[in-house]
Amino acid sequence: MTAIIDYDTGNLRSVADALRRAGAEFTLTADPALLRGADKVILPGVGEASSAMSQLRERGLDTVIPSLTQPVLGICIGMQLMCLSSEEGDARCMGIFPTQVLRLPATAADGARLKVPHVGWDTVDMLRGPLFEGIDAQTYVYYVHSYAPRLCDAAIAATDYGMRFSAALARDNFFGTQFHPEKSGAAGARILLNFLNL
Repeated sequence: MTAIIDYDTGNLRSVADALRRAGAEFTLTADPALLRGADKVILPGVGEASSAMSQLRERGLDTVIPSLTQPVLGICIGMQLMCLSSEEGDARCMGIFPTQVLRLPATAADGARLKVPHVGWDTVDMLRGPLFEGIDAQTYVYYVHSYAPRLCDAAIAATDYGMRFSAALARDNFFGTQFHPEKSGAAGARILLNFLNL
């Protein structure tokens, strides 16, 4: 059974739909006992980092999540909350991944203006690890974000948009994607299936 953490942020339905398409059994829960007993755990999220962290703290999940020993996948803000901190709302996060989350720049290196938030399809490269088995470099995935984690040793994929950032992270049993695999077509479905098969 896969547990999707329900902490009053958006995006639960699209993640649930993606797991349903994958044929996975899942439950939506914020119960620490159910999370500890699940085979896999997914921390989705859409919204603002500091308020999302407050929601986790109110439920005591800010200490439960880092203590989990099964595979855990953070998606978008879910991954950002697993980093050290976020510039969004000056949030102190869970510290699972050794990097900070920064606001995307509105200007490219060549001076061109960039739209922030970064919305739409973009490529990932520098792919490594089991999450990306069967996925080619320069595969397109779907993004909706204004903040992203700095590149660090835990990065298992990268994307360029105003800066080069960690598109995915992994450390021990914890994984994260800045993009939305549940909205990334066949490639995203494969990434989710890879996670479910860990």
